[in-house]
Formats: sequence, structure tokens, C-alpha cells
Amino acid sequence: MGAAEIEVRNLDQLFLTLGKSAFRSRFYLRANEQRYLRKKTLPVVLQHASEFLHDRLAPARPKNDGKQTPMQGHPVFVAQHATATCCRRCLEEWHAIPMHVDLNDKQMAYLLAVLSRWLETQSGEVSTDDALKQQLFFSDD
Repeated sequence: MGAAEIEVRNLDQLFLTLGKSAFRSRFYLRANEQRYLRKKTLPVVLQHASEFLHDRLAPARPKNDGKQTPMQGHPVFVAQHATATCCRRCLEEWHAIPMHVDLNDKQMAYLLAVLSRWLETQSGEVSTDDALKQQLFFSDD
């Protein structure tokens, strides 16, 4: 099986394993990050996540790898550290995504699903599908 054909981890198993890590399990959204998530909505924050992943993790050799993800300031940054999606070393160690290979579409979708799940647990919000429906049909904008 080539690097582009790797299997993604089962999310239930991943989150059980992450929960056993003293480092990963200490992350949570602070009040300002929770407010930001509620104000922007989960679909918008996930769009930010997609952009961050594309710019900071998708290249085979990202700029400043290992230091490219701040520890706070945006809900996605916190989620990345909580889910070990913050650098290529963590992607390899926790998600079996090899270093020095560009991320493919399947891997990017998997990483967004991981981030989405963690953000949903932190926000206490409805699922992404329901959040998207609410944004489309009940938006003030």
C-alpha cells in the first residue's frame, strides 16, 4: 500500500487513545475561543481549518514544521494540538500519515473530520450537518 493509499484511523479508537494522553487531554477551548466558535459557526471554523491544513501541513515539508501551529488564539489551533494534527511528526506518530509526502484529499478530509469531532465535543453544539442547516436557514446575515 503506497503512502497515498494509507488507511485512516477509526475516530472512536483515535479519541480513546488521545484521551489517555496527559498532554493531549489537557487542551480545551477557553471562553474567548468558544465565543469565536459560536459567533462564526462550526462550518466557518472548519473552513479556516481547511485553509490552515492546506497552508501549514499539506506540503511534504511545511515551513517551520513542528512550530507552525500556535497553542491558542483560534479554536482550530487548540483542536490541532488536542488531536495531534499540529505538525507532520504528530501526523506520522498519531495518524500514520507519513512525513515528507504531500497530503492527499482523503487525508485532508480525515484530518478535518478529526478536528470537527473535537470542536463539536468542546462546543456542545449540534452536529456539523445540523449546524450547517442552521447557518443556511436561520442566519441573521
